[in-house]
Amino acid sequence: MSLWRTSSNTSTASKASKASKASRLSKKDRERENGMDLFRQDEHLRGRPGHLDPGQQHQLKRFRQMIEEENLYVPARHDDACLCRFLRARKWSVDDALTMLRAAEKWRKDYGVEELYEKFEYPEKEEVDKYYPQYYHKTDKDGRPLYVEQLGKLDLKALYQVTTAERQLQRLVVEYEKFQRERLPVCSRMHGELVETSCTIMDLKNVGVSQFWKVSTYVQQASNIGQHYYPETMGKFYIVNAPYIFTTVWSVIKGWLDPVTVEKIKILGHNYAEELMQQIPPENLPSTLGGKCNCPGGCSLSDAGPWNTEEGRKILGDVTREAAERIQVEVANAKKEGKTVDTSGTVKGAAVPK
Repeated sequence: MSLWRTSSNTSTASKASKASKASRLSKKDRERENGMDLFRQDEHLRGRPGHLDPGQQHQLKRFRQMIEEENLYVPARHDDACLCRFLRARKWSVDDALTMLRAAEKWRKDYGVEELYEKFEYPEKEEVDKYYPQYYHKTDKDGRPLYVEQLGKLDLKALYQVTTAERQLQRLVVEYEKFQRERLPVCSRMHGELVETSCTIMDLKNVGVSQFWKVSTYVQQASNIGQHYYPETMGKFYIVNAPYIFTTVWSVIKGWLDPVTVEKIKILGHNYAEELMQQIPPENLPSTLGGKCNCPGGCSLSDAGPWNTEEGRKILGDVTREAAERIQVEVANAKKEGKTVDTSGTVKGAAVPK
């Protein structure tokens, strides 16, 4: 629009001349401009369902056929969006993506992910929050769940008096499952397009190098779980209140991460609020991070977000029913062919067809 805008004091002749020029050049130039606009708008969706090029569509079809042949296919989890994430994580190499998926499915079985999701209880949540706050809270401007980790509040000695390192990892896995099964479907419906990543803020206020090394094992294990078993779920990642000495720590952390992941991480100092609010509405950002949100009882314990509203719960119910109906059809078709279908991976409490 602004390309052809003229100032209010431009002469009539000048306006006519510019309009005539625009008319002569407009068709091809507008097509080129419109094409670039669409490219820019859809760039963040490339490689995702509905935005695949012919080669990617072919690779997705091959990938699905291969996991079905290996009896790895789980309808509730292995939709096109999930398979595309594994393919993107391995640069669309079907063989590499299959190796990654095999390892992920083996880990899920060995770690007992389905049982954890269904049965895990975390009564120490409020106590843990005092010593190591980690929580989902509302969404950013792109509809992504906001995840906050306040490493600066970590008191490892006090933390491990109320919980254990193993339970911390179990909680992490359960939160990943809730993120994919419950939060993302609601965010996608409300945002009007596929949402499959988070916007993370890691707060390093008051963190010292010695404090980091004490929790480095957990951080490395958590990074491995995210990268290898829940690939391509990081959207934006902000590290705030990073101390000067953090450059030493960062050189180590980078070695644990995929280079593509490293590119998504932005390290900010103490004057970060303005930049965060370019991505996160102030009313969604906790006041402790420079925003305007003050949830009753504290943002870190509120689980505030579209998934925890009446509309969100209705959406999740609809999504769950749709998935159950789709799985029921797949189970029936498999029986006709003398095959079985893995019906795990549904939302907690959902009716699972047999």
